Amino acid sequence: MSRKTSKSADPSGGKGTREGPMTPARIAVLVLAALGLIFIFENTRSTRIRLLIPEVTMPLWVALLATGLIGAVCGAYAMGRRR
Repeated sequence: MSRKTSKSADPSGGKGTREGPMTPARIAVLVLAALGLIFIFENTRSTRIRLLIPEVTMPLWVALLATGLIGAVCGAYAMGRRR
């Protein structure tokens, strides 16, 4: 007598990954993003920044936000090249 075995309905291929919208990694990223934004918007005073040759005065939060966005774009590009 033979038993029929059905394949698992696990879309991850049996790797045991957690599915769903709120994984621990996503929660950690959201917490870090929130802390980063709080840090950026708490630093509102103007500061002098040298951009290669010219020196400009701008709010510190603008410089921090621009640096964070540049870093996010570079990270996304590096992850895209990895695939």
